[in-house]
Parts: sequence; structure tokens; C-alpha cells
Amino acid sequence: MLFVGAGRPRIPRAWHGEHVLAVLAPGQGAQKPGMLTDWLDLPGAEPFFRWAGAIADADLLTLGTTGDAEAIKDTAVTQPLVVAMSLFIAQELGGMPGPVLHTPHAGRDVVITGHSVGELTAAALAGVLSVEAAIALTAVRGRAMARSCAQTPTGMSAVLGGDPDEVLAAIERHGLVPANRNGGGQVVAAGALDALAALKADPPAKARIMPLSVAGAFHTHYMASAREELEGLVGGLRPTAPSRLLLSNADGAAVDSGAEVVSRLVSQVTSPVRFDACLATLRGLGVTAVLELPPAGALAGLAKREWKGSDIEVLALTSPADLDRARELIAAERGRAEAEHSPDWRVVVSPVRGTVSPADVPEGTRLPAGSPLGCIRSRREEVNVSAGYDGVLAEWLVHDGDLVDAGDPIARLYPEVSE
Repeated sequence: MLFVGAGRPRIPRAWHGEHVLAVLAPGQGAQKPGMLTDWLDLPGAEPFFRWAGAIADADLLTLGTTGDAEAIKDTAVTQPLVVAMSLFIAQELGGMPGPVLHTPHAGRDVVITGHSVGELTAAALAGVLSVEAAIALTAVRGRAMARSCAQTPTGMSAVLGGDPDEVLAAIERHGLVPANRNGGGQVVAAGALDALAALKADPPAKARIMPLSVAGAFHTHYMASAREELEGLVGGLRPTAPSRLLLSNADGAAVDSGAEVVSRLVSQVTSPVRFDACLATLRGLGVTAVLELPPAGALAGLAKREWKGSDIEVLALTSPADLDRARELIAAERGRAEAEHSPDWRVVVSPVRGTVSPADVPEGTRLPAGSPLGCIRSRREEVNVSAGYDGVLAEWLVHDGDLVDAGDPIARLYPEVSE
């Protein structure tokens, strides 16, 4: 796993400059009744949502204005509604700022990541998918997951607080899956309804259980039929390489191949969301400001709790009144000169807290993408770390047995850039 970084040696920052902007795209669960109403005075809003609804085969405009909580909880319509809303506001902001450069070695001044279905929004913002393809694929995903939910009664509950290892142990003990590891002291357990009820009756110490109003156990094996349906469909897509730095929910890593992005969009239907790893990557990249696209609030809250005490500005776009400040942050980021943040090396960082075991690779070794660089062991898991790009191992920054936190640097690589 490679988290991209750049700068002068021994400066633990991903970009060298005053402003590094992150854009967060929310997922299902962020929806609220009447969520579109306040935004409909913006130019082109109604035609956009009518057009997006035609693509998604759902009346998104009505659902987003007069639909009640029960109507917009339906997975089949919630997902395209959330994605379409985020994409419209991004469009209102002029798309995402910064240079559009199709190479992982070029300077990137915007980092984009989404949560769950928000990854489809992120893929469109990074240029991997067209807006039309993102909305259409989201609609198919939502309908397929709704059918999976109907097969077996399942659900999800947020576990708030508690010792992380004890929380994961309790989830496993009850036969559940940690479907979302969101950071900010929040893990979402998913699985059978009786197992969720047992977890609520016997919570981990100092933890609170909050059942979620969702249709089923997303990001678990219960969604296998939906994943199979998407696998049979995505071969018709023609994704392009991300034009901006795009982080994956699978592990918080930057993904530089359009095909790999699409592959991960399919696999995440049955795989846990590691938004905690995305937040660790953003912190390691030296992000100075964050925008959460509408329907906003949940991801901004996670970021604030995870980065408590930092000076990172986190702006949740909850109403049109927030657009002016969003434009100011974008303008500040856009004003940076390209030369200030062109990367000359990259940092591999730990995806989790644990004990590091570096691979037996001498400094100066030329490494192809995917080369194993060791593993991180915690009490609950073992996570492998690998190089995400071709490069040369410049320097190990840890020793065998060192304790590292998520986001701590492990090694420094010089990227191989073809002339």
C-alpha cells in the first residue's frame, strides 16, 4: 500500500505548499428529507435532477424535496440521489480545481475520496467515469443491493466509543462483521438482526450501540449477489486514469489506474469500508482544508473527531450559504504554483496501528509496483504493505518491531518517471 507523498527529504509532508485541499463525497446514510429543497434556486438545479433521475430511472427531484425518511431510505433510490446531489454541487463549484494531469508522478493539488457509494462520486470528480456513467452505475448498484437485502433480514449498527480492539472483538464474538471502520471512534457492525440485538444488549465497555436505519448488511458477504451483478456489467465501461489524487476505501491507498478504480468499486460492495485509513492518508498528505459535498455533515464530523486539535479547516456544505467559503478555499488552493508541489519522492505509511516488520529489501533496490514492503501486526489483524508505484527504495524510516500508528511513515521511495 503506497500513500503518495512528496517534498524534500525528511520533510514528512505529501505536498510542499501552503494549501492542500481534500474533497469528501458522502455515502448512503447522509440523506435527509427535503435535502434538495434549499439548493433548487441554483441555476440549472431542476433540469439537472430531472436529467439525473431519467438516467437512474427514479424521480430524484420529488424524492429529494417531498420524499419522507422512509421513501429516501430505499437503497435503490437513496444511492443515486446522494451521488447526483454531490455531483451537482461539485459542478456548481466549477468542478474540482487544479491541473488535470494523467500521471501518478505529476503534482496533484486536490485529494478526493468518498465513503461507500460516495466512491462513485469521487471517481467522477477524478475523471475516471463520466457523470452519466457514475449515476447510471450507482442506480444499478442500488437496485442490486436492494435485491440482496431482500434475500435475508440483516442490518447495521454503529458502535460509538470503546477500546478499538475490544470493539472489534465484541463484533466478532457476536458473529458480525466490522463493515465500516470510520475513524473518529466509530465502527459499524453488520450482520443478522438477532446478532445485532445481542450486541446492543451486551456492548463493549464504554461503547454505545446505535442501530442504523438501513435496509441490510452492506459491505459484507450478504451483498454477494449484488457484487456478481456489477461484475457482469462493468466490462462495458471505459474508465480513464484518475486526473487527481484519488483514495480508495479498501485501504486508504491512492489508485492510479481507471481499471483498478472500477475493480475496487465492485469489490467494495462486499468488503469493509476503511474510511479511517482514508483519514490517516489525508493527515499524512498534509491536508490543510477539507470540503464535504452535500448531503454533508457525517464525514466532516468524523474528520473533526479524528483530527481533534489540528488546524485543518473542515467545511461541511450544508446549505447554499456555505458556497462562498467553499469557493474561497478552492481559490486559495488554485493559487499555488505547480512548482511548489511537484513530488520528488513518495512516502509509504502504515495503514493501521501495530508493530512493523519490514521486508528484507536493501535501500537502493529498484521496486516494481506491488512489491511487498512488510506487514503491520496488531492484536486483531495483520496488514500487508506494498509499493504502489515503480520506484527505488531510498530509505527505511522504521526498524523491525517498531510500534507505529496509522499514517506514520515507514519508508521513502523515489518514483520512476519515464522520460
